[in-house]
Amino acid sequence: MKSLYLRIYLTLVVLLLAFAFGSTWLFQRHLENERGGFESVANERMTALAELLSLALPAADAAREQQALALEDWGERLRMPVALIDVRGERIAASEQFERRLNEDASTPTLRVALKDGRSLELMRVLRLPPGLKRLQRQALGRPPPMDAGERPEMPAGLLPFFGPRPNGQILLVLLVLLFMGVAIGAYPVIRRLTRRLEALRSGVEKFGAGNLAHRVDAAGRDEVAALATSFNRTAEQVEALLRSQKSLLANASHELRSPLARLKMAFSMLGESDNSPAQRARLSREIHTNISELDALVEEVLLASRLEAPNAKFEREAVDLVGLAAEESARIAAEFETAEGLSSLIVRGEDRLLRRAMRNLLENARRYGGEQVLLRLSRNASGAAELTVCDRGPGVPEAMRERIFEAFFRLPGHAEQAGGVGLGLNLVKQIAHAHGGSVRCEAREGGGSSFVLSFPAASP
Repeated sequence: MKSLYLRIYLTLVVLLLAFAFGSTWLFQRHLENERGGFESVANERMTALAELLSLALPAADAAREQQALALEDWGERLRMPVALIDVRGERIAASEQFERRLNEDASTPTLRVALKDGRSLELMRVLRLPPGLKRLQRQALGRPPPMDAGERPEMPAGLLPFFGPRPNGQILLVLLVLLFMGVAIGAYPVIRRLTRRLEALRSGVEKFGAGNLAHRVDAAGRDEVAALATSFNRTAEQVEALLRSQKSLLANASHELRSPLARLKMAFSMLGESDNSPAQRARLSREIHTNISELDALVEEVLLASRLEAPNAKFEREAVDLVGLAAEESARIAAEFETAEGLSSLIVRGEDRLLRRAMRNLLENARRYGGEQVLLRLSRNASGAAELTVCDRGPGVPEAMRERIFEAFFRLPGHAEQAGGVGLGLNLVKQIAHAHGGSVRCEAREGGGSSFVLSFPAASP
């Protein structure tokens, strides 16, 4: 059976059936136990009543007519069905009620109590009820005995044994069936609604897996299904963003590769011409080397960006002193370097190669777009985090674009034609900062230019 709602529903139905039958069996056992207790008490009372009655009857050797008159008299006084049996087992006499009830129902249970003189008294185990209760008894049993015309509602409570009417099993069975049907009918829409939401979630997952990355499922509600749908939507957004980033990276990388490849092709074709002068050959050779270096840098940056974007990327974590690293990189491009007062070392935990790459990208970006006045400064902020600030005196970055410049392959209008580059440097800086638990931001520098602030959680030496 493949449908979850049918399995849940049938499980509930089977449990209801088991509950109904188990309840019926326990209820029946309880009634039987109570009836047995009532019967035992009734027998004891009838035996005691018979012994008391034997004291009021004539002796066994008295005339049968005298014994019969005495029994009928006491039966009328006590309003109870009783008969007197002699030593030979023959009936001497019986009360009027005994004869009448015996004629109405010969199967009425009786109790025979032996007396000390050899005789015995036979008492009928019947229950006399007031008329109102009698009518209720007839409605419950369905086949009540006919009511006696002379039946009186008064009944001495301590004289006659009593037995409750036997419960009607058919009525109990009908009630249980009705209860079962009500619960079964009411449970179906609830279970079906739950499984319909699961089916909708499954359909949404299948659509997403088929390529519809923008599809989301309904996450309304506060139960576990809603939580699962919310988790799926959140995961789908992450997957969509990652794939979109990968597509954008590949598309932009392919576009950027065309220019150096086209220049290489043209340079090689011109290099093969026989009428080139030595100066032209040298210029073409330099052009070829420049384009090859550009291709190599582009491929390296694309590979590094892909590595940083991988969700399971792992990096080495070691203690790196940013002071020594910054001194080396600033000297490489002849940038000014300074540290905060009293700061001799600034330790962070991370991968040395990646931290060096982020610092180099910021310095080269500042040199490319900011001119000759490049400053690298190290300090600690108020929370104790390490801050690396690269400042330039270039034209600056418009405030509306200070976030976008960290996107892959984004370049300010007009800057690509003037300074080159492929637009991956700042994006790599951002990814490296995030991989180390840090951040990067762009600010306007006082007096003109830009400041790029790279922050990392500081570590103990």
